Amino acid sequence: MKNIIFIAPPAAGKGTQSQLLVEKYGYIHISTGELLRDEVDKKTPLGIKLDDMLKSGTLVSDEIVTELLKKRLTEISIDKNFILDGYPRNVEQAKMLREILAELNLQLGAVIYLNMDLDTAMSRALGRLSCPNCHRGYNKYEEVLKPKNEGLCDVCNIPLVSRSDDNEETFKIRFESYLENTEPLLQYYKDLDILYVVDNSGEPLDTLRQIESVI
Repeated sequence: MKNIIFIAPPAAGKGTQSQLLVEKYGYIHISTGELLRDEVDKKTPLGIKLDDMLKSGTLVSDEIVTELLKKRLTEISIDKNFILDGYPRNVEQAKMLREILAELNLQLGAVIYLNMDLDTAMSRALGRLSCPNCHRGYNKYEEVLKPKNEGLCDVCNIPLVSRSDDNEETFKIRFESYLENTEPLLQYYKDLDILYVVDNSGEPLDTLRQIESVI
């Protein structure tokens, strides 16, 4: 199995595919979004600052994200495969990531681009729900991702929540930032010959099968 880096528009299914791979193959899922939100939940000085940035749709600095990510990677056993979800977002972060992985003796693996258009991604974003306890993801608009009991986590049986930054205005800001930064990033990994493009417009299990052919 290969370590995986997912690149995709906001709400394009990185979390869903990561969840499927964790359950089927035992991957360790590292979501930079969750790393940031965990810091917010702790209400540290950094967390308070991050809360304002996330709500406004402003991108968090590379230095902050990289610091949190490196701390998490140091906790992983070298014999475990991991998924990076939400990092890197630009070429500078990609270069920093290569340095961190080399320092920690971890392999880069496969970079998988989940291709999706704005309208589909926005529809998925506005339907997203998650468990505040186990962080399992759901979607109220997609049949395969709906919870068994409406509004409740299948595992924890507690009310699901939507993200405060999942609204049309904020989503468009995030999507535009994604478009601006992604093309050079994709070219960077294409030049390294580790980029794979997956069509993510269908059902999650269809996407999973394409990913399995890569890893």
